[in-house]
Amino acid sequence: MYTNPEILASLKKVEATRQERFNNRDNIKRMSAEEKDEILKAYHPDYKEENFENLVVGVNKGDKVPHELADMLQAHSRVKGKKIDLRHPKYDVDVLVIGGGGAGASAAIEAKNAGANVMLVTKLRLGDANSMMAEGGIQAADKPNDSPAIHYLDVMGGGHFANRPELVYKLVTEAPAAIQWLEHLGVEFDKTEDGTMVTTHGGGTSRKRMHACKDYSGAEIMRTLRDEVLNLGIPVVDFTAAIELIKDDEGKAAGAVLMNMETQELLVARAKCVVIATGGAGRMHYQGFPTSNHYGATADGLVLGYRAGAKLLYADTLQYHPTGAAYPEQILGALVTEKVRSLGAQLVNKDGVAYIHPLETRDVNASGIIRECSTRGEGVDTGTGKAVWLDTPMIEMIGGEGTIMKRIPAMYRMFAKYGIDIRKEPILVYPTLHYQNGGLEITPDGMTGVKNLFVAGEAVGGIHGRNRLMGNSLLDIIVFGRNAGVQSAKAAKNTKVGKLTLAHVAAFEKELKEAGIKTDKQSPKLLPNYIGKPLSFDK
Repeated sequence: MYTNPEILASLKKVEATRQERFNNRDNIKRMSAEEKDEILKAYHPDYKEENFENLVVGVNKGDKVPHELADMLQAHSRVKGKKIDLRHPKYDVDVLVIGGGGAGASAAIEAKNAGANVMLVTKLRLGDANSMMAEGGIQAADKPNDSPAIHYLDVMGGGHFANRPELVYKLVTEAPAAIQWLEHLGVEFDKTEDGTMVTTHGGGTSRKRMHACKDYSGAEIMRTLRDEVLNLGIPVVDFTAAIELIKDDEGKAAGAVLMNMETQELLVARAKCVVIATGGAGRMHYQGFPTSNHYGATADGLVLGYRAGAKLLYADTLQYHPTGAAYPEQILGALVTEKVRSLGAQLVNKDGVAYIHPLETRDVNASGIIRECSTRGEGVDTGTGKAVWLDTPMIEMIGGEGTIMKRIPAMYRMFAKYGIDIRKEPILVYPTLHYQNGGLEITPDGMTGVKNLFVAGEAVGGIHGRNRLMGNSLLDIIVFGRNAGVQSAKAAKNTKVGKLTLAHVAAFEKELKEAGIKTDKQSPKLLPNYIGKPLSFDK
C-alpha cells in the first residue's frame, strides 16, 4: 500500500499517461550500439573503477576484481592451523559434487547414470540455491522460426561478444535436448491446450524461446531435479560446507575438506574427481547493492578453485538485474522477474514517461534506471532510495484480464502481502545484484586448468561473456551440469588417486606472506553477516 505523499503524486502521473503509453507502446525505440556503450560506461556499476582492485597473488595476479571478492581470494584458508587427517577420509567416492542447486543436482544425476559412485555435499539443504529462486524461464531454440544459430547470435550479442564461442555453441546446441530431458523427468512447462509449449521473449532475444512454468520456473525445475537425486539414492550430505579442496601428489583434484555447519567438525572426502557447483556471489553485496540471491551465495567455489590453481575469467563483471523490488523495504532487492516486462509492463520515471525500451538487455536497462535516479533526477523517493516505476497494470491491458494470475502469480502474491495489487497498481524497482557473470575458466568438457576439477553453473566464467540474457542461467545449469556429471564420471574411470595433500594451501599462504598481504580474514565466506549493516540502494 502506497502512503508516501511523493510516491502518491508520482503514481497519479503514471496513471494519467498509461493510456497514451499503451497506444504508443510499439513506437519505443531501441538504443543503437553506440548509445548502449555510452550509457553502460557512464552508469553501470562494472565501470566504477574505484570499487575494484588488482589481485597480487594467484594465477590471476594483476587482474581486476571487486574489493569484496579480492578480500576473500586473498584471505587465509579456513584449514590454516588445523590438523587435518588426510590418511583416513570419512568419505571415499568417484565423484564429489559440491553444491546443491540445479547444476550440482544435474551433475550428480548424470554422474550416477554414467555408473559413478557419486556424493553431493551442500552447506545448506539440497535445493537451497539461486536455481530455486529463478522465475522467468529457460531458453531453447526449439520452435520452427528459431534455431540454435539464432540463439547463438543473441547470446554473443548480449554478452558483448566476450563469450567463449565454444561454450556458447555447447549451450545453444544442447538446449532443446535439455528441455526434453527436463520434461521427461517431470517438469511441468506451460503449454497450450494442444500440448505446444508456450514461449515468450526476454530482453535481448530475437525470437520467443523462453519456456516457463508460470513464474515458478526455477522452483519447478529444482523440485524435479531434487526428486531425481533422491530417487536415484545419491547420498546427500547437507548443512556441510566444503572449505578447502584437496589435491593428490600429482596435482589432481582429489577431494575436499568439509565442515559441519552446526558443530564445526572437519571431515575429509576423498574423490577421483570434484565438481564445483557452488553458485553465485550476490550475498557478497558488491558495492553495497542489495541482492536477489539465495542466502548461501558467497562465491565459495571461486575461492576454492582459485586457491587450488584454477584460473578465473571475467571476475570483474556482475549482473545487476534492473528490476529488484525497491518498495516496500521488507522485500528490498527481491527479484521482479523479467517476464513482467516480457508480458508488457513498461519502465516509467516519476513523471510517467516511458524513457527506455523495456526489453533492452539487462545491463542497459539497469544503467538506464540508475541514470533516471541520478543525473536526470527522475527517480521516485521511496524513503530508502530512488526508484522508477514498473507499470504492471499494462500487462492486462495487453493480454486481457487474468493474465497476471495466469502467467506471474508469484509476483502478484509477493506484493499482495504488502497491500499492493500489481493488476491495478505499478511497482517500484531499482537494480539488484543478481548474477555472477564471471567465474572459473573451463574447457567444453567442464574441466578447469586443475586436472579432474570440473565446474558447472554460475561458478563458471565465459558462457555469458560480460552480460547474461534472461533464461540462459537455468539453461546453463542443465547443459553444463549434465556435462560435468558425464565428463567427471568418465575421467574417474581412468583415475588413480595418489597421496592426498594440502600443499597448495601452504604454497598460497607463502605467496600471501611474500606479497606483504596482512589480513585477519578467512575464506570461503560461507554465510553473510548482517549485524549492524542495514542495506539501502540508489548507488
